[in-house]
Amino acid sequence: MTLSNRLAENVRACFAGIWIQSFEHEDALLEIARLCHDQQWKLATWDIDQGLFLSGDRDGGIAETAAADPLAAVRALRAMADDDNPTLLVLVNFHRFLNSAEVIQAVARQIVQGKNNRTFVVILSPVVQIPTELEKLIVCIEHELPDRNQIEEIAHGVATEEGELPKGGELERVLDAACGLTRYEAEGAFSLSLVRHGRVEPSSIWELKSQALTKSGLLSLHRGSESFADLGGLESLKAFCLRALRSNDRSTREVKPRGVLLLGVPGTGKSAICKALGNETGRPTLTLDVGALMGSLVGQTEERTRRALRIVDAMQPAVLFMDEVEKALSGVAGSGQTDSGVSARMFGALLSWLNDHDSDVFVVCTANDVTKLPPEFCRAERFDGLFFLDLPGEEQKQAIWRMYLDKFAIEADQPLPDHRNWTGAEIRACCRLAALLDVPLMQAAQNIVPVAVTAAESMEQLRNWASGRCLSAETTGIYARRESSGKKTRRKIPRDPSVN
Repeated sequence: MTLSNRLAENVRACFAGIWIQSFEHEDALLEIARLCHDQQWKLATWDIDQGLFLSGDRDGGIAETAAADPLAAVRALRAMADDDNPTLLVLVNFHRFLNSAEVIQAVARQIVQGKNNRTFVVILSPVVQIPTELEKLIVCIEHELPDRNQIEEIAHGVATEEGELPKGGELERVLDAACGLTRYEAEGAFSLSLVRHGRVEPSSIWELKSQALTKSGLLSLHRGSESFADLGGLESLKAFCLRALRSNDRSTREVKPRGVLLLGVPGTGKSAICKALGNETGRPTLTLDVGALMGSLVGQTEERTRRALRIVDAMQPAVLFMDEVEKALSGVAGSGQTDSGVSARMFGALLSWLNDHDSDVFVVCTANDVTKLPPEFCRAERFDGLFFLDLPGEEQKQAIWRMYLDKFAIEADQPLPDHRNWTGAEIRACCRLAALLDVPLMQAAQNIVPVAVTAAESMEQLRNWASGRCLSAETTGIYARRESSGKKTRRKIPRDPSVN
C-alpha cells in the first residue's frame, strides 16, 4: 500500500495526529500534495528554513512570525480550518522541536481539537521519537523504499539513450543491486554508472550501496572473490545451499528458503562458505554484527535492531551472515537482571524476524559453542537445516592440500606433515608459512598447534552433542561422530597393593 493510500485512510478515519517516517522528504511531500490536490484538501507545510506555506503559495509565508517559530506554526493551523474539507499541516523534521513542553502541549491540544474541526497535524521525520504525552494521540505510517517497478522506472528515466540500460537477465542484476536504495540514491547510482561506463552496470551501484550501509553503522557489505572452488570438502552443505537458492526462481517464488545454522570447531570453513555462497548465487553478502546493535540510550538497541532488519529486507535478494552468534546471545537468559531486559527484547525481535520474514534473504549463522545458544534459536522454521562441520576426513584433507599447494606455488612432491587432527585453516596456515619462510612443509608444521589439541575437551563435548542431532556438512544425512581408528590403551594397575 502506498503512502498516499495509508494517509487517506487515516484522514478519513479522523486520526488528527499522524507521524510519517521517511528518508525521502521531497518525494513524500510530493505524494501528499498529489493526494490533497486529488481530494481537494487544504495543505500547508512548515520547516525551520522556509517557514509556513499554504499549498501553491511558495513565494511568501502566511506570517513572518511563523517563519522560524514551531509553536506559532502549530497554532496557525486553527485559522486554516475548513468546514467542508480537511486541512493538513505537514511539519518537516519536527522531532527536533518535541523536547519543549510548550510545543508538546500545543501539538496535543491541536490534535484533540482537530477531531472536531478536521485539521490534521502530520509530522514528517526520518526517525520515530514520539514523546510520552503524544503516544496515544499519534498513529505512525512508514514511507517505504521504492520497489523493483519504481526502481526500473527511475532507471529508464536516467538512461534514456539506446544501449545505456541493459535488458533481460543483466537488467535483473541491476535491479537487484539497486534494491534497498532510496529514490535519490538510485538516481545518483544510475547517473554515476553512466558517467563511468557509458551504461548502467551493477558495479557502480554496489559501490554506492556499500557506502550507504557503512553510514548506517549496522551492516557491512562483503564483495569478495571467494567461491566454492576455494573450499575443500563440505560437499553436502554446498549442495544443500545451492539447491535451496538456485531453485528459488523469481517467477515461482512461493516457498522461500530461510537459511542454515552452522555449528563446528574454529577453522572448519563456517565463515568462508558463507562469503563464497553470495558469489556462487549472485547475491550480496550482508554481515550483521549483533553486538553492534547494542546502544547506550534507552530504546536505542531496539530501534537499531528494527532498522537493521528493515535494511536487510530492502536489500533482497541477499545472503545475511551472522558470525559467532552464541557470543552475542549468551547473556539473554539473565538479561532481566543485567541490562533491564534489553538483550532479551533484541533477541525476541531477531527470533520474530527469522520466523516471519517473507523477504528473499538467506540467513547463515555460525556458532562454536551450542551450549551458549538459547534453545528456541535452533528450533524448526528458524532455519532450513542445522549443520555440523567436523574436522575434514582424509579425502577432504588431500583435496585441501592440493588446493593450497597450488595456491601458494609449493612443490607437491615433498612429504606432508602429520595432519590427523588438523582443520582446513591449519592446512592453509602450514602452506602459507612454508611459502612465507621458504621452508619445507615439515618444518613449517612445527609452528602450528592444532585446535584439536588446544581445545580437545570442548571439541569432544561438541561432537558428542552434534552426533544424531545435526546434519553432516560432508555427507548426506545425520552427522555421526567418527570413532578413533586406534585402540585405546589402558593403564596397567599393579595387583600387589604394596607396589606403589
